[in-house]
Amino acid sequence: MIPEDGSILGLAVDISFILIMAAMVLAFVRLARGPSLPDRVVALDLITVLAVAFCALFAIGSGQEAFLDVAIALALVAFLATIAFARFAERRRARSLSQDDGDPSSDGGAP
Repeated sequence: MIPEDGSILGLAVDISFILIMAAMVLAFVRLARGPSLPDRVVALDLITVLAVAFCALFAIGSGQEAFLDVAIALALVAFLATIAFARFAERRRARSLSQDDGDPSSDGGAP
């Protein structure tokens, strides 16, 4: 896996690929096991950050700058998805808290 030219940059990129893949596996385990929805949201955000890092590393290793554009687009979409998931989790939490309190307005205002 050591590059043919023997550069320290190539070796650092290869080691970084291995570490990012290990981190992705651990993040997938956290995503699958939970235990709660916020844990899963954070794990999904971590996976997207690692995917952006993977694209950036691939751009460095291959010299193809187009992968930096992919990384930027992925980071923007991941940010929006994280905000949407966090908002969903907050609304779900607020709804469950209002139902636990016996708030009559939480069931549509029925008497």
